[in-house]
Amino acid sequence: MTTPLSPTDRTRATRSRERMSVDRDALHAALREAWVGHLGLVVGAGPDAHPVVLPVALGMDLDGPDDGGSLYLHGSVAAGWLDQVRGSTVCVTVTHLDGLVPARSGMHHSMNYRSAVVIGAVREVTDADERSRALDLVVDHMVPGRAATLRPHLRKELAATVVLAVPLVEASLKVRAGGPKDDPVDHGKGVWSGHVPVRTVLDPPVPDEESVDLPVPSDLADLLAARGGGAPA
Repeated sequence: MTTPLSPTDRTRATRSRERMSVDRDALHAALREAWVGHLGLVVGAGPDAHPVVLPVALGMDLDGPDDGGSLYLHGSVAAGWLDQVRGSTVCVTVTHLDGLVPARSGMHHSMNYRSAVVIGAVREVTDADERSRALDLVVDHMVPGRAATLRPHLRKELAATVVLAVPLVEASLKVRAGGPKDDPVDHGKGVWSGHVPVRTVLDPPVPDEESVDLPVPSDLADLLAARGGGAPA
């Protein structure tokens, strides 16, 4: 049975608490459907310390060795922020924009969204098998099933890459759906109000010069079918 989402002091909402979800499966779905996450951390020391937020690719293993499962990130060994992120506490977020909500007043204009926040201490993945599995999960997070069709990672590629894991146990999910919450005084004045659904649509793939005569692989075709894309050209 999946453990429910239980907010901590670091993940508890201070406003719009009715939008907080206690469904951990919904959190996993929001993470799974996101192609880009954002990693928040503090770099530097003393008066030079400052926050940075970096876009990152994701991989997720709900059976991973970390508490609540493992959220995997990776980066180049040459990245300056990696020296300070090891063992530190970070925040990883993803946001899905699901709709625009034009209301009858500026105050009640809003957006429909799913916003996931994961907070935890970073663990550097050093076990060779886990590193390889984590990198495959990052590939499969973008195109499910793709990693199995590719050659193994080269030794030089592994040497140039750092794999990090963040526990999934301390997390939150905030969701808004539906139309605006207009004040009664604003009704009956002839102002349009409602919501505009927003979705990400994949267009047909564009092959490179060497692939023009090759069929679209099944993993990519399945992704197009699952994520709203049209038929391959």
